[in-house]
Amino acid sequence: MKILFVMPKVGAWATHGTHFAPNQLYAQWGAFVREKGYDDVEVLDCTVLGIPIEEIAEKVKEKTPDVVVLGDMIHCSVGFGIIWHFNEAASRIKKVLPNVKIIVGGLWYSAMPVPTLEEHPAIDYVVMGEEEAFYDLIKAIDKSKNTKDIAGVTSRIDGEIVMGPHRPLLMNLDTLPLPAYDLFPMDKYVGHTHWKPFVEMITSRGCPSACTFCYEWDQYDPRSPNDFLKWRAKSPERVIEELELLHKFGVKVVVIQDDNFNVDPQRVEKFCNLKLEKDIPIKWVSLGRAVDWVNCEKILPLMKESGLFMGVFGIEVTTAEELKKIAKGVTIDQIKKTIDILRANDIAIVADIMMGFDFDTEQIIKQRFEFTDEVDPDILWVGYVTPAPNSPIWRQRIKRGEIDPKKIDFLKWDFLHPVMATEHLSLEDYGRLGAWCMREFFSKPGRVQRILTSNFDPLAKLCFQDVMQGVTKWEEGAVGGEKHI
Repeated sequence: MKILFVMPKVGAWATHGTHFAPNQLYAQWGAFVREKGYDDVEVLDCTVLGIPIEEIAEKVKEKTPDVVVLGDMIHCSVGFGIIWHFNEAASRIKKVLPNVKIIVGGLWYSAMPVPTLEEHPAIDYVVMGEEEAFYDLIKAIDKSKNTKDIAGVTSRIDGEIVMGPHRPLLMNLDTLPLPAYDLFPMDKYVGHTHWKPFVEMITSRGCPSACTFCYEWDQYDPRSPNDFLKWRAKSPERVIEELELLHKFGVKVVVIQDDNFNVDPQRVEKFCNLKLEKDIPIKWVSLGRAVDWVNCEKILPLMKESGLFMGVFGIEVTTAEELKKIAKGVTIDQIKKTIDILRANDIAIVADIMMGFDFDTEQIIKQRFEFTDEVDPDILWVGYVTPAPNSPIWRQRIKRGEIDPKKIDFLKWDFLHPVMATEHLSLEDYGRLGAWCMREFFSKPGRVQRILTSNFDPLAKLCFQDVMQGVTKWEEGAVGGEKHI
């Protein structure tokens, strides 16, 4: 049986320039089923190949697959916009290959299995679970067995939609094979226009926090959304093994896309020591909450020595009351200290603020910007609240009748377009305020010079320039509605 993973051609956020990486869902799922004996596995990456959506069906037809897989596990530079591309690809492929089985999974789909099959007749199955659920589905399709009882899978069977039982999470991620990077043209991937070859990798799943707005809620079975709160991590040895593989492929830069790579400082410390011991020259970027950066203060010099050149974290909101409302689990002092300790170690700082919460007013948003301007991260990213299925904000807005999932314009649900009016502000109001924040931040006298004459790694300075060049385009989306992806 031939399994074809298809990545439609997509763009990237305005602030990310040219930016695309191997699809981690495909790399992980492909490796798993191949280890189980399904050798005829291929990835068709239309972004890398420059194949537009209008030609995707014919290109897939040339591959003669039995199964087509669509989905992702990283909201890296497209947000929910990727869902439009997957849905459109599925529709076009089914018209040309009516007998091919189309499977979707990962972000959005895992949390919306029944609506997905109701609204998209081209899609046959939704995988709500992880690698084991996908493998069980592939095996059942291959052997022409009934799929209704497969845990972690929702199926279309004789015109009816059937959800299999909830599937417990895989807790030991070290049992998974290394991602199947050999399925990808690894020399073609690039981050922020200048980082290449480039990969976004995942070393842990879930998060011990429970921010009300987080997009990662959407990767879990809707009957058990709290699976998201079960943080599971690969061992430092396993992460290093993957880095060694990436080094063999010539990768120069990696962004560790875990929501909280640095939850466990001992794990991070061991990772850094092993990376230095193995002399792996790959430079890296890490994401984490302020509290976790603070807990890693003592090992930040080691992290820098091992190749960390940029740290990313969310400011989001800027008062203790607001932080409590969104269940962020950090304090204002931790936010300030995160910036202080990263700067003391010459690690470039990317921080974001958000707007579009129910309680936001123009005064609150301007105060949020003033705080951020004062603490002075190196790169600012403004994000608009975009409810994710399963998240508390999603459930609240659905209950109030403010979201109709059938009418979502996914190409604007990318975190860079205002999509939900607040109690006090219209979409136009806080779209304009977001654009104002970006312009003010990047035009502040002395900020550009400070960064470009700093001791930051050249890769960080190139990223700063790339972001600055995208501000005008970012504003056109936020204020004018231009679609980026």
